[in-house]
This record gives sequence, C-alpha cells and structure tokens, in this order.
Amino acid sequence: MPCIDPKHLSALVGVSLIAGCSAPVPPPPPAAPVAPPAVVAPLRPAPAVQGAAAVPQPVRLPAPGAVRNWTEVRLQAARRLVAAHPQTTYMGEVPEPLLAIPVLEIELNGDGSVRRIDVLRVPSQAKDTVQIAMEAVRRAAPYGDVSRLPKPWHFTETFLFDDDRKFKPRTLDR
Repeated sequence: MPCIDPKHLSALVGVSLIAGCSAPVPPPPPAAPVAPPAVVAPLRPAPAVQGAAAVPQPVRLPAPGAVRNWTEVRLQAARRLVAAHPQTTYMGEVPEPLLAIPVLEIELNGDGSVRRIDVLRVPSQAKDTVQIAMEAVRRAAPYGDVSRLPKPWHFTETFLFDDDRKFKPRTLDR
C-alpha cells in the first residue's frame, strides 16, 4: 500500500476541501427590458427634533407598472413609497405606541403624477410628519397610468411613523 508523504498530506486535504465546496455557477437569467428609471429628489431634513432621521440620498425607481384598478394603484404606490425611501421607512412590525399617524388623500393626473395632496388627519404630536409624508408621496410618483380608471383619480394612504420618524404605509401592513 503506497504511503502519502506527510509534506504533501496537508496540500491534498486542502485541495479536497476546496473541490468539495465548489459548485458550478448557473448562468444569469435573461434581462427583461426596463424603462429608464426616474430620479427621486432627496428628502429635505425635518426640523431639528430628537430622533430625526438622516437625509437620504436620491433613489432611482423603475417606471411604474400598469394598473387595472384602484387596489393595484394603492399597492403600487405603497411599494414605490418604500422603494424610494429605504432610509426612512421600515417594514417590520408596527410599534406601539406610534409617534404619529398622518392620513393623506392623493389626487393623481391621468399619467399617475401627483396633482394634489390633501391632509385628512394631522397627528396631535410630531406634526412635521405630515410634511415628511407629503414629500415622500411626491418623490415616489408617478404611480401608473390611471387614465382608464373611473374618476375621481385619488386614493388615501395612512402613514405609520415610529419614534425614529421612519414610516410604513398602512397599505403594506395588512
């Protein structure tokens, strides 16, 4: 029976371990055609308050997808709000108590751009969260072509703010 030289034993073991750990790399999936992304403007800083979130950098969003009804508009809008604001949103469990809960009604133009924002509920504290939410809505637009949907072209979103002034659209909390 042949013997293995102790000098070469460690090299043989190392090569065996490396060979056993490698796997063929699968080819990348084919790329789907994508519309040029929109540039999202940076968030203006909130007033100097304890726990205010840092100013996020601009985020590129893909063009919005087609929507067939208002449920799809609301869902796409909520997802775009989170995608456009990764530093100022959260997706985990909603903390209790919340810092603030502003409610906005967003009116759209036929192309999904924001026409007007009405404040339906101003929180009793942290009133600056209303402005944060309004700016977030503008930056995440457009929300998809709604010209074929019945008028009026508007939807409501509730913003659930935690103590760090990060928000979660209530549409994504259901």
